[in-house]
Amino acid sequence: MPITTAEVEERIARGRSEFIAGFRRVLEGPSISAIPDHKKDIEETVRIAVELLRAAGAEVTVFETRGNPVVFGHVENKKGAPTVAVYNHLDVQPALKGRDGWLRDPFKFAEENGRFYARGASDDKGPAMTALWAARIARELGVPTNVELIWELEEEIGSPNFAEFLDKAKPVIQADSVVVSDTQWLAADRPVVSRGLRGLLGVLLRLRTAQKDAHSGAVGGAARNPITELCEIVANCVDARTGKINVPGFERTWSAPTREQVDDFVASGFSVASFKAAHGLQRMRTEEVREVTSRIWAMPTFEVHGIAGGYQDAGIKTIVPPWAEAKVSFRLVPGQDPGEVFTLFERYVRSLNADCEVIKEAGLAPYAADISLPQVKAAAEALAFAFGVRPVFTMEGGSIGAVVTMQKKLSLPIAFMGLSLPEDGYHGPDESFAWRQIEGGVKAFVKYFELLA
Repeated sequence: MPITTAEVEERIARGRSEFIAGFRRVLEGPSISAIPDHKKDIEETVRIAVELLRAAGAEVTVFETRGNPVVFGHVENKKGAPTVAVYNHLDVQPALKGRDGWLRDPFKFAEENGRFYARGASDDKGPAMTALWAARIARELGVPTNVELIWELEEEIGSPNFAEFLDKAKPVIQADSVVVSDTQWLAADRPVVSRGLRGLLGVLLRLRTAQKDAHSGAVGGAARNPITELCEIVANCVDARTGKINVPGFERTWSAPTREQVDDFVASGFSVASFKAAHGLQRMRTEEVREVTSRIWAMPTFEVHGIAGGYQDAGIKTIVPPWAEAKVSFRLVPGQDPGEVFTLFERYVRSLNADCEVIKEAGLAPYAADISLPQVKAAAEALAFAFGVRPVFTMEGGSIGAVVTMQKKLSLPIAFMGLSLPEDGYHGPDESFAWRQIEGGVKAFVKYFELLA
C-alpha cells in the first residue's frame, strides 16, 4: 500500500526533538570554505556529519581530496533495489554579527516562530538534514529504495575538488539517479522544480599604481588613483541603469529567452512585490514581470561584489591610495562557456587599462535540465503530495558546480527538489529555515523515494 501522510507525520512528530538536536550541532559549526582559518571547523563538521549519518543507519566513507573532504553515506534498504544519490553541501558563506546586516550571532542556533536561525540553515544544511531524516523514516516504513547521501564541503567556493571525489568514489557509488536539494522556491505557497542552473565566472581585478599612501595635497592631480581607474573599468563593462553587459563580443555568446519561455515564467505565478519583500529590495531596475523573470533566470549578468582600497575607517584620510581591487562575477546561461567569456573580458579590461591584473577565480558551466525525465516528474509529484500544490518549472538563477561535474562523471539522470524560500536569506543576513519546509520536505523525500521504487 502507498505510504500515507499520517504515517510520515507520526514519525516526524516522534523524532522532532532528536532532529532539532542534530540540526543544532551541524549548524553551530562555522564551516566556512572560503576562509582557510576555518579548516578545523570544516573537520569538526565532517566529524559531526559522520555521526549523524551513522545514527540514521548509513555506512559512511569520508573521501579526502586536495581540498576539503566529501562525506558519503549509503543507506541499504534492499539489495538490488533502485538507488538514489541525494546531493547537498555543508560548507557555508562567511558571516559575522554586526557585519553585512547580521543582527544575530550567525553560528548560534536559535528557534523563533517556527524558524531556525543560523548561517547555513537553508543553504544547505537544513535541506541536507531534511533529506537524511526522510531517508531514515523511509527505511522505517519499508521503502525499498536505497539512498546515498553526498555531502560536499566546497560548494561555496565552486567545488574545485569535487571531480577528484567522484573519481575516487565512482567504484562505490551505486546510484541510478541523483536528486539535488539546493535550490529555492518562488514563494512559501509556490513549490518549484528547476529546469536548470546558470553558470558562474568569478574574476578579481587588481591595480597597483604606487608603493605607499601619498598625501593628496602633495601628489593629487598628478598621481594615478587606482580606485578611480577601477571604477572606470567597471563603468565601461556594464550599464548601471539597465545591467546590459558592454564587453565586446559578449553578445555573441548567448541567446535571449524565447517568447514561449518568458510566457512560462509569467505563468509560474512569480510576484514582483513578493520578490522585493523577500530580498529587501527598495528599488529595482524594472518591475515588469516579464523583464524581472528573464533577468534573474534566463539572462547573463555582471555584478560587482566589492571594491577594496584606500582608507575605510571613520572620517576622511586625505591620501591617494597605492592599490585597489574589485571582486566581480558573471552569471552565465546555458550555452555560454566560462573560458570564452573570461577571454573576452580579460581582453577588454586590458584594452581599457593595461596595468590592471585580471585574475580568474571560480568558473562553473551552466546546466540545462531534462524535465521529461521520470525522476523529474517524480520530484514534482512528491512535492505536490507533501505541500498540496503542484510545483512550477522555472530556471534557477544561481549555480551549483557539482551538478555539471556529476553529469560529466556519472552520466546519471539529475533532478532538483529544493526546499528553501526567498525569505530564508540565502547568502544574506540572519539566514533561517522554516519548520514547515522541514516537515514538508521530509514528506516529499519519503514520497520521492517511494516513487523511485
